[in-house]
Amino acid sequence: MTAHLSSPTSLISSQLSPTIATIHLSALAHNLAELRRVLAPSCEILAIVKADGYGHGSIAMAETLSQLGITKFGVASIQEGVTLREAGLTETIIVLGGIFSWQLGDLIHYSLTPVISDASIGRQLGEKLSPSQMPFPVHVKIDTGMRRLGFTPESVLDFLDSPLFRGPLLLESLMTHLADADNTNPDFTLKQLDEFQTIVTQLRSQGTLIPSLHAANTAGIVSYPQSHCDMVRPGLLLYGYQPTSSSTITLDLQPALTLSTKVVQTRDVPAGEGLSYNGLYRTTRASRIGILPIGYAHGYNRLLSNRGEALIGKTRVPIVGRICMDMTLIDITDVPHAQVGDDVVLLGRQGAEEISAIDIANWQESIPYEVLCSIGPRVNRVYEPMT
Repeated sequence: MTAHLSSPTSLISSQLSPTIATIHLSALAHNLAELRRVLAPSCEILAIVKADGYGHGSIAMAETLSQLGITKFGVASIQEGVTLREAGLTETIIVLGGIFSWQLGDLIHYSLTPVISDASIGRQLGEKLSPSQMPFPVHVKIDTGMRRLGFTPESVLDFLDSPLFRGPLLLESLMTHLADADNTNPDFTLKQLDEFQTIVTQLRSQGTLIPSLHAANTAGIVSYPQSHCDMVRPGLLLYGYQPTSSSTITLDLQPALTLSTKVVQTRDVPAGEGLSYNGLYRTTRASRIGILPIGYAHGYNRLLSNRGEALIGKTRVPIVGRICMDMTLIDITDVPHAQVGDDVVLLGRQGAEEISAIDIANWQESIPYEVLCSIGPRVNRVYEPMT
């Protein structure tokens, strides 16, 4: 497959690492095709591969998406961008997060495209560029309501009218970020989009050339077609999930990741016995317990103690007792043939049963983004090739 798929991480044998995340590249390709189906042909895709590709492996995700025709990738930091460059990715890499002045040398050296959110960084970038590096492409972010990074509507007008954009810098795109697009109440999102369009109109009236606009994250893509502009920024969507069930656009998405492990030991426990730390769970019957070599150090959240579920023998069973750093207990009493070495799915499908990142998010009172991003480096990624 690609270079990353033979990286040291992927070479770890499943015999050495029973706890693995299997990444289904065909699902990634399917989700991208579903997205393209609902976009205008002229609408570009900025694929978000930050946070190690939402836990799927940023290099493998970028390489696979590149094979599928994606030419722009979004990361959160200079470090993430450098990782992709050093892996050989030559496509446009856009750094969406905040940038410090001491990072500008690496930004320029690795040809990363910054999102400029304040005038000071823009000025310092312009001062660092040699004539041969000018004009340097940048995206400029306007804060329309997220209240994180971005220019105020008033300050962006002066910034884009400054001499910086008549030599050192080239405005490649103007962007904003939707703060409430997964809310069933559309008022705040519509207000943001209206404010963004008002600023664009003002800028164009003063003669500012704006080659492209982008505003839509995954929630915006599926709920607000008017937010698609010239480019969209799918993240969670590519990996098989939508952040909201109430959307304008229906997509047939396939989760791209399965998290599984194997039973390392079984033990019979009488009724009334406390399990794991602090005896958080006490058996109500004579029980058979399976011990799994996965815990919160792998990214399997401690909040799933006595709340989560797993699949073994195509049967849904409960997590029992406190989840430990390295181990988790499941009740396999109702799966009489379960034994050491059996496969256990913690996220994904086994037979007719399925546990999704949304299920896990609900159990741990979180969001599917956190579930996927939390799967740590202890978990070996194995890539199932596209078919």
